[in-house]
Amino acid sequence: MPTKSYSLEAEITREIEELELKYLNKYYYFLKFTLDEILEGLKTRDKIAEDWKGLYGTNISDFSTGAERVIYALLNGKGIGTPNSAPVGSDLFFEVQDAFIHIDLKTVGATLSQNKKVGANNIGDFAKDIFIGTNQNSYSANIFVNKGKENQISRPYKSSLPPIYNKSDKDKAKPCLTYFITMLYDKDTLETLVINLLCMPNGLLKNIYEDRPIKAGKNPNKARFNFSKTPDFELLNDEKRVKIVFFKENMDAKYHQKLKWQYNLYKSQK
Repeated sequence: MPTKSYSLEAEITREIEELELKYLNKYYYFLKFTLDEILEGLKTRDKIAEDWKGLYGTNISDFSTGAERVIYALLNGKGIGTPNSAPVGSDLFFEVQDAFIHIDLKTVGATLSQNKKVGANNIGDFAKDIFIGTNQNSYSANIFVNKGKENQISRPYKSSLPPIYNKSDKDKAKPCLTYFITMLYDKDTLETLVINLLCMPNGLLKNIYEDRPIKAGKNPNKARFNFSKTPDFELLNDEKRVKIVFFKENMDAKYHQKLKWQYNLYKSQK
């Protein structure tokens, strides 16, 4: 167990970033290594499509439930860390030797159909930011709406997770690390278009990232991780907080244009 005291917060920001990068790389290379299994697993629904299509209405995603099963089965099977049963946290919550790790999967559907019955084209909910819950991160900050304009307003955003677990006990204290696996799929074909891995800054890094990681959600009590505004580990040289695990290069040009920022990042990783 670590013996580092986390009472002097200003002195450990770089150490936290190093830990965030360490586990970001671990999960990124694991997802890349298992990418064939992930993509094949996501297609298994097609074998019994006639038995489930149209049975669940609009209250259940055609994609997210099955995607969670595939991704979480692989991550749980890897056996990294010890699962934690705390009622507050992301869908996956592990304790490792030097940190507590939260991982949550987000799925977003997009469509090229003009048929309103198909549903909204939500690609804008994926391209540069993603919806998050207060119980999925440790970053508290002000959310600004119309920032820099005369009608600017701000409201406080309070996360539910602590930046450091067991902060008062130097022998048990460990930082809270937050990751999101985000997936974009085509609502019409259920094809997987993009898979990302994102690392949201720990709350103690607020002096570095200020309000940039957080932006307003669609509703007043909701927030989003603005990952395109914090794409780098800013205390580490040339290291990215955003990893593109999979990008379907032959997707429709309309999708491609909306995802230009992510595509450029994907190409730079090769």
